[in-house]
Amino acid sequence: MALNLSLRLSLAHLAYALLIFLYCSSSSSSSSAVDLLQGSTNPRRPMILPLYLSSSKTTSSSTSDRVVADHNRRQLRNSPPPPNARMRLYDDLLANGYYTTRLWIGTPPQEFALIVDTGSTVTYVPCSNCGHCGKHQDPRFQPELSGTYQPMKCSVSCNCDSNDAQCTYERRYAEMSSSSGVLGDDVLSFGNESQLVPQRAVFGCEIKETGDLYTQRADGIMGLGRGRLSVMDQLVDKGVISDSFSLCYGGMDVGGGAMILGGISSPPDMVFTHSDPYRSPYYNIDLKEILVAGKKLKLKPSVFDGRHGTVLDSGTTYAYLPREAFLAFKSAVMKETRSLKQIHGPDPNFNDICFSGAGREVSKLLEVFPQVDMVFNSGKKLSLSPENYLFRHTKVSGAYCLGIFQNGDDATTLLGGIVVRNTLVTYDRENDKIGFWKTNCSELWKSLHYIDPSTPSPLPPKSQSTNVSIPPTVASGGLPHAPAPAPDGLLHAVFPGEFQIGLITFDMSLSINNSYMKPNITELTEFIAQELDVKASQVHLLSFNYKSNVSLFKWAIFPDESADYISNTTAMSIIQRLRGHHMRLPKKFGSYQLVELNVKPPVKPTWWKQNYWAVAVGALVTLVLGLSIFGALLIWRSRHTESSSYEPVNAAVPEQELQPLQTSTGLDGL
Repeated sequence: MALNLSLRLSLAHLAYALLIFLYCSSSSSSSSAVDLLQGSTNPRRPMILPLYLSSSKTTSSSTSDRVVADHNRRQLRNSPPPPNARMRLYDDLLANGYYTTRLWIGTPPQEFALIVDTGSTVTYVPCSNCGHCGKHQDPRFQPELSGTYQPMKCSVSCNCDSNDAQCTYERRYAEMSSSSGVLGDDVLSFGNESQLVPQRAVFGCEIKETGDLYTQRADGIMGLGRGRLSVMDQLVDKGVISDSFSLCYGGMDVGGGAMILGGISSPPDMVFTHSDPYRSPYYNIDLKEILVAGKKLKLKPSVFDGRHGTVLDSGTTYAYLPREAFLAFKSAVMKETRSLKQIHGPDPNFNDICFSGAGREVSKLLEVFPQVDMVFNSGKKLSLSPENYLFRHTKVSGAYCLGIFQNGDDATTLLGGIVVRNTLVTYDRENDKIGFWKTNCSELWKSLHYIDPSTPSPLPPKSQSTNVSIPPTVASGGLPHAPAPAPDGLLHAVFPGEFQIGLITFDMSLSINNSYMKPNITELTEFIAQELDVKASQVHLLSFNYKSNVSLFKWAIFPDESADYISNTTAMSIIQRLRGHHMRLPKKFGSYQLVELNVKPPVKPTWWKQNYWAVAVGALVTLVLGLSIFGALLIWRSRHTESSSYEPVNAAVPEQELQPLQTSTGLDGL
């Protein structure tokens, strides 16, 4: 009887696991697209999970595929750690609504900027024959130009197109955007920064996209969720990486960050919490309580376990709490910030909770805003800085707004990217746990003992500029110790003794098909600024040579008007786009070639420029003082002269001869 009961329970568990697996394979991406996608008209709409399912057939893996996958996973446990794919993150969470990474597809490789999304299970890019795709950062994928591309032929294990010729996919998101297309198999490359060599994988080639997916600047989405089509699952099933990946988002005003596909050596003080793969198709954690300024919110632990539980979604910008939890959190924060003035939010369409008078220094926010602690089931806690639950007010300097909102009537707790800024998050899928480690994500590569191939080579001590070169990749090691905790700090500069980049210049030759048409400099400047993600006012034309149908330009990228230098995150992005020939100019400008690229540190101001205010004030004070003294001397001398020209009444004076009166009338005889 006990044996039969045990058998029935085992079979029940197996059936439940299989059901979840099939659901994950066919389900849509998470609700991350609600506010992560650029151009969203309602970026703070609450998440409603799960997303819509495709109405077509459910996909599943064959028995042989599962056997091979299980064998590969066992081999990983008994062999030396495999290499991992180390990839940079770009953009800024709140400025763009998402983080992107660079992925190359095909042979020769075609580059794409993809949104990093732990809530999506499919990686897809616009296809060259897309009938309804928006204008994105890079050109569409052209299967006909890839020598390694193979369409996924229709079979019983996939949804098929109307001709029963090729496998298809369809994803619909909670804010009603969608992506659909065909599935293909090609070589994915992870860049020069990765130890992992290019690998074949299945991805989506879009033929239709709607909503925010159509209007966003990013090309597509890189799915890191659980599911047969996930990049992670495919690489793990091949046995080329361990079943783990990590994300690290940059802090407020910094952006950027790092992503590692595969395992890393976890820091000893990393805080882990259990993540149940059967709880929901999303990455969840065991959140039990929240503390504000060390005081526990009066909530039952079950409030964080409603519906899908507490879900981590890298593609969602903000955080969303169930109604009861949100009201308690809002009340506790407002109680701790009574010294600040509550003001209206930047957007009248939203009833944001904002505070003014906190100052612009991110490192000093903890002096006026409370620390928030998330306590897990194990009793361990993750401490959140103010930058993990606030965003800057865009219209009032020194003002901040709560980046945590009510999740409508949904009982799910959804933690977006804002909660894990400057936090290394390790998704250890093999051991069903997720780890958190507070660090400076912009400095993470230094802890990985990594030489950035996009970093300009060091300058000779006396040099003031350099030609950017790409050194070979050197990548090894784990995370031996934490980098310096500087939440709002930038990368250390690439110049010995320097910490800022003051100027980027590049020479570009432009070949125009029509020899009678000269390029419109103003229009070209605007396009270059758009492609390099800088303001048009930062792009200056230094020189211009025009001969026949070839033009030679010398451009300079200056810091923003409000800054003295170009941030390293921005500078590295500019350098990579220029060196990688990633600027996409309209056809009317013809084709361009990069001739030379130079990076210069900020020009150190002379002593006079550094101290001209002090000199001016000193000169003014000296002038006023001098005039005062001179005036006082004049007055003294004047008074002294007047007093010495008169003699006392009784004083003896020499006699003087009287002179006869002179008259001009000639009346002496009268």
